[in-house]
Amino acid sequence: MRNDIHPQYQNVVFLDTGTGFKFLGGSTSSSSETIEWEDGNTYPLLKVEISSDSHPFYTGKQKAADAGGRIDKFKKKYNLD
Repeated sequence: MRNDIHPQYQNVVFLDTGTGFKFLGGSTSSSSETIEWEDGNTYPLLKVEISSDSHPFYTGKQKAADAGGRIDKFKKKYNLD
């Protein structure tokens, strides 16, 4: 392999912003935010919206989307009232 063309692979902590669930994994993504993990080491913190803790496939629960709220929010954003 050629040197210096691949991104750095490192351990990072993923935080599910919906549930607060955290897990340690590997990634080539980096972040300016860091967090101290259970093992006492500090790792970059990556915030994700969906993880195995909140995804319906893994939880077995389907979330109902608030379609009315989304439509109202869109109309308000673009002054379509």
